Amino acid sequence: MTRFPEGPAASPGFLLWHVTLAWQRAVTAALQPLGLTHAQFVLLASAWWLSEQGEVPNQLRLARHAGTDVKMTSQIVRKLEEKKLLRREIDPADTRARRLRPTPAGRNLARRAIAAVESVDADFFGRHAPALTPLLRELADGR
Repeated sequence: MTRFPEGPAASPGFLLWHVTLAWQRAVTAALQPLGLTHAQFVLLASAWWLSEQGEVPNQLRLARHAGTDVKMTSQIVRKLEEKKLLRREIDPADTRARRLRPTPAGRNLARRAIAAVESVDADFFGRHAPALTPLLRELADGR
């Protein structure tokens, strides 16, 4: 038996799944002309944001900020480095760690990609954004 006898349309998880897929398709389409995948965008934008806040994060800090898997983060960071969007430098305090700095091209692309994704968000969530944001923050915080 199910908690939702009226079917999946009454399940918040199933609805969230569909909403997430639709939003991801829109973000992917917006990022495609910029040559970034969604995951690359999240990590590049996060590295840019942290650097704008005066941090030079290592990969673990970046993964925690972005909410991504550490191993996946490492693979994507290497790809962003190949694209000359991020520089990985040995951390003088821990030679096993790599500190990350967006390159000038990375900073420029991050700003353009953020604008593109914010435009998707405005179109996709529209008038619902003011009500959704606190709810999503609460769910993300695990409350």
